[in-house]
Amino acid sequence: MIGTWLQRPPPDAPSALEVLRARYTGQLPAQLEDLAGPAHGTVDLPLHVVWSGLRSFGLERPRLRMSLYRTVLAEGLRQDVVTYLNRDLLLTQWPVLRTLISRPIRDVWEARFPDLPARTKAAAA
Repeated sequence: MIGTWLQRPPPDAPSALEVLRARYTGQLPAQLEDLAGPAHGTVDLPLHVVWSGLRSFGLERPRLRMSLYRTVLAEGLRQDVVTYLNRDLLLTQWPVLRTLISRPIRDVWEARFPDLPARTKAAAA
């Protein structure tokens, strides 16, 4: 029994990256227009999204807004994504936001919504 924790997973087991991509794919909205979150004011996230630390985010403060978006993208469920994220704010913030989120999150969002990378390239030009 010693060392059984060192055994490799079965060859048909998904990799950690595949598991993360599947998780984040499951939270995607059908279309960016489904993102109906507020563009102004304060957003208070529920405990299942942010369980410690700051839970209230003022959208007029760029750092707090970016923190809100990072948190919801990483920890939210599909309903949280459409409830708390705003399409126009996401598109505007994407060139910077994409550098602050994990690769699996960025990959699934950019694969589903080709406008995101295009806006990033345009912003860099």
